Amino acid sequence: MPDANAAANQLTTVRDFLRWALSEFRAAKLSHGHGTASALDEAAFLILETLHLPVDDINPWLDAKLLETERAAVAEIIARRIETRIPAAYLVKRAYIHGVPFYVDERVIVPRSYIGELMFTGVFGGEDASLIEDIAAVTSVLDLCTGSGCLAIIAAGLFPEAEIDAADLSEDALDVARINIDQHDFGNRINILQGDLFEAVEGRSYDLIISNPPYVAGDEVAAFPPEYGHEPIMAHIGGEDGLDLVRRILDEAADHLNPGGGLLCEIGTGRDRLVAAYPHLDFLWLDTEESQGEVFWITREQLLG
Repeated sequence: MPDANAAANQLTTVRDFLRWALSEFRAAKLSHGHGTASALDEAAFLILETLHLPVDDINPWLDAKLLETERAAVAEIIARRIETRIPAAYLVKRAYIHGVPFYVDERVIVPRSYIGELMFTGVFGGEDASLIEDIAAVTSVLDLCTGSGCLAIIAAGLFPEAEIDAADLSEDALDVARINIDQHDFGNRINILQGDLFEAVEGRSYDLIISNPPYVAGDEVAAFPPEYGHEPIMAHIGGEDGLDLVRRILDEAADHLNPGGGLLCEIGTGRDRLVAAYPHLDFLWLDTEESQGEVFWITREQLLG
């Protein structure tokens, strides 16, 4: 285990702590993927968050010397990451999507949706918009399986005329979503609803539905590294093949979409299984910098055939 006291006493600069954290993370064979993709990125994230510095770039601070209290705080949190295997986002109670900060704790999955990336890169209302060209025409949005509420909040910022419903089965998750909605000052535009998928919004319909539901297969959940075990299992498990909830969403979405509306849904690596199960549906698969064929778009009219 890392010697936090020795590190706090002997290291002096941000560069020193970054090197030490990277060495310790690699030696401990930590698993990454909760907002950071590598040991280096996670070490930088933890150091910057602990020092209350911008998390977008550690380079301007590398040669900054730390106070004794700062050295102790950085050493302690790096040691905690290794000793507990708790994801870094939970340790600092914060995660980011495209630089937008969100509060997180172990009541919700750490937000890391490809849908968030797509929403920031112009699929709605951008120069290369392929889904919805007029964002002002969108007046109602449902974030189904909202978790921490991050996608609902991004949608509220993207669609200025829309009222947003954020729905989830987990009351614990919705408590966290309330914190984020309040922090982002969207309490007047985002409604929190509790229920099992569309049961939470019975009788309502929308111009847009976005959903990042649980989609991990049961055997994959059983093989998770320790970091993932700190997240709520219900936020991951999607049945034997991972697509139980996705199938339910597809089967019911048309009833909750307005004419011309569409569904944007993340499904992980189940594309081939989903296409085989729904050969009559014309999915539009959307790629991001880090994913291929893990998010689909489909309109109400296509769902109805």
